[in-house]
Amino acid sequence: MDLPIGSPLGAMTFIVAPAILTNASSIMALGTSNRFALAVDRARVLAAEAEGRRTVDAHEAALRLQHLMAAEGRVRFLVRALTAFYLSAGMFAAAWLLSLFGALAFEVHWELLRPVAFGVGLCIGVGGVGCLITGCGLLVWETRITLRVLAGETAFREQDHRRRTDAEDESAGAGSRRQSAGTGPTSS
Repeated sequence: MDLPIGSPLGAMTFIVAPAILTNASSIMALGTSNRFALAVDRARVLAAEAEGRRTVDAHEAALRLQHLMAAEGRVRFLVRALTAFYLSAGMFAAAWLLSLFGALAFEVHWELLRPVAFGVGLCIGVGGVGCLITGCGLLVWETRITLRVLAGETAFREQDHRRRTDAEDESAGAGSRRQSAGTGPTSS
């Protein structure tokens, strides 16, 4: 059985590719770890706010609870993404090692070991690519959750600001009406 890797240069391609993909997985895991830490911190802040603020209105309390549940969901997605990236890094390392054994088998003419090492290495490498793609997809999903929460928070803040501004305008208007009617305080 002759493989498409007919030379040591072809074998080097199978050795270098997993090494580059291992690096990519490691970088993705590092970035995801940072996002994980930020998401956990955000969940703790939201939990502390929910515990510490007993005098908030029902709408704000419901919003805080919704954001806390979304933060928990974000953390779960990030843990899954980290798992996928760690698996992909391990799979690429295993694929690299198997490709190295396959290249060694080519050099010493071990005809039985060469196709097995390259075939298993290829399967594990494809699994690593699948894990890398899965982790990236989970990060996209987590980002969309974050944007939804941010949009909800912004809408709530705008509505709250409008409500407070309208209330201030009404109280200022009522005070000026009282003064013009002679019921308000006068300066003498």
